[in-house]
Amino acid sequence: MRVGIFKFSSCDGCQLSFINLSGELAELENFSIDYFLEGQSVNNYEYFDFSFVEGSVSTTEEIERIKDIRERSKVLVGIGACAVSGGVQSIRNFRNIDDIKTVYNTVDITKNVLENALPISQVVKVDFEIRGCPVSTDVVKDFINSILIGKSPHNYNYPVCLECKRRGNICLLVLNKPCLGPITTAGCNALCPSVNRGMLRLFWSLQRCKH
Repeated sequence: MRVGIFKFSSCDGCQLSFINLSGELAELENFSIDYFLEGQSVNNYEYFDFSFVEGSVSTTEEIERIKDIRERSKVLVGIGACAVSGGVQSIRNFRNIDDIKTVYNTVDITKNVLENALPISQVVKVDFEIRGCPVSTDVVKDFINSILIGKSPHNYNYPVCLECKRRGNICLLVLNKPCLGPITTAGCNALCPSVNRGMLRLFWSLQRCKH
């Protein structure tokens, strides 16, 4: 299986999940990462059985780039909140782009910026989505193992509350603590509630909402 891992407008956090798995991925048979600028120096940009894409589409150049990746890919997978819902960049979707200040005072970075930061599914067909901010290493590992044995990847189409119950956590709402668990997609194994922290992770919840 020939694999490509690509970055668009994002923080690189989701790509780190693949780097964290690099040792295990290297031992897999019939699994070759042909393109991964973040993780290797030698890359081959031709055809991919699976392409994993991190980041939102935020510029005119990125529109053309994601279309080209789609044409070269048998299966395209969006990874992380930015690719799935627009992520933190989509905050500017509710502002005038000309009113947004940046830390770059010598380069006009807004020259080719789109009016809205877009999830990649609004530009090209996406076959699978792995949600998270960043994506869980365990979920990525499970996804890859599933496709290698011809099994449909697990679909986390239920709230994180179910994972909380499986771990035996007391509901934070009962403890009068704020929690967005009921509108947050599962897949993180209820990390925050399990350490007695309220589920206020905005970008997980954004993936279950339409702008």
